[in-house]
Amino acid sequence: MKYGRAVLKLSGEAFATDIAGGAISQAMEVFGQDVVSCRAAGVELGIVVGGGNLVRGSRGAWQGTNRLAADRIGMVTTVVNGLLLGGWLANQGVSNRVLTAIDMGQVVEPYSRERAVGYLEEGWVVILVGGTGSPFFSTDTAAALRAAELGAGVLLKATKVDGVFSADPALVPNAVKFDRLTYEEAIKRDLRVMDHAALSLCKENRIPIIVLDVRKRGSIVRALKGESVGTIVTEE
Repeated sequence: MKYGRAVLKLSGEAFATDIAGGAISQAMEVFGQDVVSCRAAGVELGIVVGGGNLVRGSRGAWQGTNRLAADRIGMVTTVVNGLLLGGWLANQGVSNRVLTAIDMGQVVEPYSRERAVGYLEEGWVVILVGGTGSPFFSTDTAAALRAAELGAGVLLKATKVDGVFSADPALVPNAVKFDRLTYEEAIKRDLRVMDHAALSLCKENRIPIIVLDVRKRGSIVRALKGESVGTIVTEE
């Protein structure tokens, strides 16, 4: 493997199937086997999960709540997805720990860099929930922050699009896909790779970002091997 330690960002949409009413467990079957394969290959893997399949707090007020409350609700939904993923991985024989950036009492262990690194070095998959622990920050920013804190060699953003395009390919059929981008290009063109805070964190810490299609089995493993997958965002 080219990357021995990585952070994988799974957006909330990765937990949602394309089938109306589809169970989250069905969605996890799509990307879960890649996670199993990564761990079997010896990759130290941290996974930051979103919660947009349940509640997307950042899209203004939710059900009449203000932004602060909506973001807090969003952080809690990431814990739900993280616990579900942890249970699924355990059923596959993959040891894992769920660590949270928000206080959840006896439900989930609190996050600390030292605890997370310790688990990674022991061979556990570490599932990181609760975002950054603060409202007004996206889970993309949380993923970039954790990648920097944990010394990850790469940040993988798993979405339902095979890379970064000049426009939304679902709306613009002739949208151009980029194989490579610099952080500056992504920021200046506002290409929605990740939010600007996340891009800036990765730029400052020289962490490459690979955007790939989570629905393509094997894409996560291929990216960690250094193969050309999706779009890579780097310094040059």
